[in-house]
Amino acid sequence: MKKLDALLHKVYGTTPGGNGLQPKEAIAYGVAGFGQNFICTIIGSYLTIFLTDALLFGAKGVTIGGVTGSMAVAWLMLGTRIFDALNDPIMGSVVDKTRTKWGKCRPYLKWMAIPIAVMTIACFLPVFKEKATPTFIIVGIIYVLWSVAYTVADVPYWGLSTCMTNDTVVRGNLLTVTRLLCTLGAGIVTVFVPIITNGITAKYKYTDANIGQIMADKGVDAETAKNFIGTVIQGQESANAETLKWTYFICAAVLVIAAVPMFFYGFKHTKERFTADDNPPSFGHNLKLLFKNDQLLLIVLSGVFGGARMVYTYTGGLYFAKYVLQNEGMYSLITLLVVPGGLVASLLVPWMSKKFTKKWAYIAVHLFGGIVMAIMYFVGYDAPWKLVIAAIGLVLLGIPQGVNNIITYAMIGDTVDYLEWKTGERGEGICFAMQTLINKIGMAVGAFIGVISFSAAGINSETGYISAEGANTLWNMLVLSGVISMFACAVPMFFYKITEKRQAEMVAEIETRKATK
Repeated sequence: MKKLDALLHKVYGTTPGGNGLQPKEAIAYGVAGFGQNFICTIIGSYLTIFLTDALLFGAKGVTIGGVTGSMAVAWLMLGTRIFDALNDPIMGSVVDKTRTKWGKCRPYLKWMAIPIAVMTIACFLPVFKEKATPTFIIVGIIYVLWSVAYTVADVPYWGLSTCMTNDTVVRGNLLTVTRLLCTLGAGIVTVFVPIITNGITAKYKYTDANIGQIMADKGVDAETAKNFIGTVIQGQESANAETLKWTYFICAAVLVIAAVPMFFYGFKHTKERFTADDNPPSFGHNLKLLFKNDQLLLIVLSGVFGGARMVYTYTGGLYFAKYVLQNEGMYSLITLLVVPGGLVASLLVPWMSKKFTKKWAYIAVHLFGGIVMAIMYFVGYDAPWKLVIAAIGLVLLGIPQGVNNIITYAMIGDTVDYLEWKTGERGEGICFAMQTLINKIGMAVGAFIGVISFSAAGINSETGYISAEGANTLWNMLVLSGVISMFACAVPMFFYKITEKRQAEMVAEIETRKATK
């Protein structure tokens, strides 16, 4: 146990027996994030396809409010996430005004675990009827309520890291390990859910081997026969959708049951050490603080520009696997290919930050990611060797993804110290609300581009048909949007000026001020 304890102190950079952050506490923080990502990922990655493929709003001829069903889903995903993102500053202000015996951030892990669980399961209720406008409205309302409940927990969760320690190295290590656990939690969901859904619904689908028989039975040409691939005859399309509904519902229920205890564990075993005791600020005052934190706004702008950099890991990648590769289980491979690069990058983040600073590490990996995606775009996918190039590209794209997942949180933590140095106020809630805003914009853009690509490609979720031209459209939209986003998000960071040395100087100045009061 002593060796393990020593190892954990080394990993987190903590001091044994000190009054500061301890490994047990850091692990509890990561466990909460692990469970949180079970819930976030089942909604972020699969609610869209639940709507288009299980509730069949992606079927040909379905309209909602005068637009096609797939476009209605796209606008629902985008509109809800933007609404949700705009709520983040409000929630950040609420967090900064919260005063309880447990602190200002921790209590929300306890208070919101059950509401989030209920709303998550409600999004996937199997009693919803396919292609019905009332169903779309009901699911939309539940999704909006879920997004509000999730925000109430997510903003204080990430703000908690700055309350636990003000040491930028320790905080960086804490966030590195936590993001690894979050990525692992999200990875479990993205890997296993499509394998499960593909396996359970396989009996309802035709494969390429059936084309000849379909042609013989139906007396149609090859192109027309393709319309039948991915479906069954004699009314089994409905059975396929019904099975999908129950499969997603059960997956969501299992993940929620596993996640809720992790929220409570994180609440119980963490501690806030740097929480202001002064009068709680108003929302208007917090907004003024936000605009005074010019370094944070650069990070936010970069995050907005980078909203589409990982669209291939969201709904669009799942559609590509299901309709172009004819196996939605291949989406698991797509997400797994990103993992090695992400893990290597995550482990290298402390070294990269020390050697090059967070700023230049962030810029370099995103320029690298843009080049990789540009190569993938021009090479294409329509030959085995091209798919190999694409697979290598996905492995390499794990590097910017892994670095971004960790460094952004650490940089925002540094801007909290910057804000306190500049104004005398920390504003953890309003500052970390910007991180959740960035995440939600990414999810919104990812889902929106994915469903827009689905619609532009002419996919019919009821028949599973996609033309060769449609497949090219899907590929081009998914990859090219990533190229543009990777390059664009690096631009604002050229103007970011907080270095590791400068952050340590600011913290020292803050402590001196407090000591002389």
